[in-house]
Amino acid sequence: MSSSAMSAPLHQRRPLVLADLVPGARVRDVLLVLGGAALTGLLAQVAIPVAGSPVPVTGQTFAALSVGAALGWQRGAVSLALYMVAGMAGVPWYAAGGSGFDFPSFGYVIGFVFAAALVGALASRGGDRSPLKTIGTMLLGNAVVYLFGLAYLMFDLNIGLGTAWDIGMKNYLLGDGLKILLAAGCLPLVWRGVDALHQR
Repeated sequence: MSSSAMSAPLHQRRPLVLADLVPGARVRDVLLVLGGAALTGLLAQVAIPVAGSPVPVTGQTFAALSVGAALGWQRGAVSLALYMVAGMAGVPWYAAGGSGFDFPSFGYVIGFVFAAALVGALASRGGDRSPLKTIGTMLLGNAVVYLFGLAYLMFDLNIGLGTAWDIGMKNYLLGDGLKILLAAGCLPLVWRGVDALHQR
């Protein structure tokens, strides 16, 4: 490797996500996948009901997208798939201690899996290295969550897109924007810390 490549920040040398900086291999990956699912389940308990909507405000989306960015697309998707399947099987770690799959907001849970994969893939290409890139990455991840969430709402409740927008998206955009800004501040800051440690 050339001296110029060696002097480049660690995350510019090859596609990396934060999880790749943790020592280990298979055991590390298993622990990270389990930890990502557990974190999502924990933040799901931060649930605020919304009047007139079956969809509460929770920390799930922030957790799912952050897990995807930190773990990468494969581990992130597996982690959120584990969260989904375990919840379907009865683990009470959906919003407000819920489980199963027969409820109108289950589409958002499905969306978490695909959103984590997308965000993880973008993060491995530098999508979480700067605030602006992180905002773009998280916006795309949120769009995937809403795509699945609204589609499932329409199917489960037999409603049109306009009603699904009213009860499943409109009232959540401000909160999602704040979560995106939080991620845009945290993830690039962690990378800067990684670079600073590496340059010592």
